[in-house]
Amino acid sequence: MSLKRVRLELARTPDHPNGSDSHGYEFVAPLDDKGHLASSEWPTQKGACTVRRFWAGSPDEHGGLIHRRDGSWAFSYAPGEDDDEPIFKFDRHRFVVGEYVTITEHDGVARPFRIVDVAPAIRRA
Repeated sequence: MSLKRVRLELARTPDHPNGSDSHGYEFVAPLDDKGHLASSEWPTQKGACTVRRFWAGSPDEHGGLIHRRDGSWAFSYAPGEDDDEPIFKFDRHRFVVGEYVTITEHDGVARPFRIVDVAPAIRRA
């Protein structure tokens, strides 16, 4: 298991028929050798499991990867559930380049994102 930095970019949608590299997420999570979430490692690594949401025309948002009471996973930017962005079947995905992930964003819309990069996360002292 190791911490990986994963970059997601907006896949094709009606508003972005070619997708968009200026709309997406970068997050850090513990992944196993096959690219699956190592959820048993998350409790000891959760402080390092950060997320940055980047969206053209809006300031970046910074938060963390959380495991919710209902067993699902989400990106969260502030205490409470109002801003949580659930990730569909996060614990079942393979985070490898070319795969897709669905995230329900702040506005309640589920959007597809393509995994464009997976690399070792660099811890800063």
